[in-house]
Amino acid sequence: MNWHRINWLGLVIGIIALVASACGGTTASTSPWKTAASASAQGGMDALVKAAQAEGTLNVIALPPDWANYGAIISAFSAKYGIGINSAIPNGGSQDEVDAIKKLGNRGPDVVDVGMAVALKNVNLFTPYQVQTWGDIPASQKEATGLWFQDYGGYMSIGYDSAKVPTINSIQDLLGPKFKSAVALPGDALKSNQAVNSLMMASLANGGSLDDISKGVDFFHQLKKNGNWVATIGTGATVKLGGTPVLFEWDYLSQTHSKDVPTWKIYLPTNAVVGGYYAQAISATAPHPAAARLWEEYLYSDEGQNLYLKGGARPVRMAAMITAGTIDKTAAANLPPVKGTPVFMSDAQSTAASAYLTAHWSQAIS
Repeated sequence: MNWHRINWLGLVIGIIALVASACGGTTASTSPWKTAASASAQGGMDALVKAAQAEGTLNVIALPPDWANYGAIISAFSAKYGIGINSAIPNGGSQDEVDAIKKLGNRGPDVVDVGMAVALKNVNLFTPYQVQTWGDIPASQKEATGLWFQDYGGYMSIGYDSAKVPTINSIQDLLGPKFKSAVALPGDALKSNQAVNSLMMASLANGGSLDDISKGVDFFHQLKKNGNWVATIGTGATVKLGGTPVLFEWDYLSQTHSKDVPTWKIYLPTNAVVGGYYAQAISATAPHPAAARLWEEYLYSDEGQNLYLKGGARPVRMAAMITAGTIDKTAAANLPPVKGTPVFMSDAQSTAASAYLTAHWSQAIS
């Protein structure tokens, strides 16, 4: 799930917006693109562009402009193809995205960008599609038929305002008296994929394992006991206003705060390098099936992948693009250095971590 978690008023407004604007120039139920598993299946890219432009609209959901450079990506796509984008509930989360598909069907989102736990539980809502650059996506980062395919990722980090708190050299530093009312999470641990990964990072740094998130829960219990934890969910606004001077976050998101807070720094622990990727999927009831597929083609093109990279996220095609010489070398050089061995939770580990949090998190921070 995304980082700002959940704004129910925004959810209602966003759903209304989707309903009001889900009409394109082509009837989705009769479109030959509704079941197209590739561009070539319906005549190639020229045919796809023509069909998408006839539809004239794309519905996206839960894409904050400052998340992985989505503001620039949306603008670039619209400018390139002349297709309007209705962006609903920008502060929503992964669960909001699939809930909107369930509630609205062919009046809802065309595409989703979700955490893997949500993607795997909702494959029945998606339709297979393979972009032209499908071969560049590692097999472990896509569903074989194209029901979902990862797009970008990064590593958990701890961002902090160095003008307000001391330099962070270890996660244990956060327990000290100079971090009173300073440390925040980027979402509700019971709903946010990013918050779960934050707790896993804390667990690994305190003797836990990918099979054991309990040490992370214990750590935040101690933070709360010491008066260092801030219950406020950290966002760009809370960082800018100084309410969350220390924030667990994906590294590509943490980087964006330096625009508002010049003294913002990022710490990545060497003994707890937790990585994670988000995934794209096309709704099986997409109101604009051609535009949905063109959007995916754009995201996985060199142009789209480099736009993710410019936002600080690591695009899924990065290795292939480096080999082909199409990577934005300047943007790649600006990525935070990663020291240590990255680890990724498996599907089973992610499920087990969420189950443990459901049973223990509320008590730990009450």
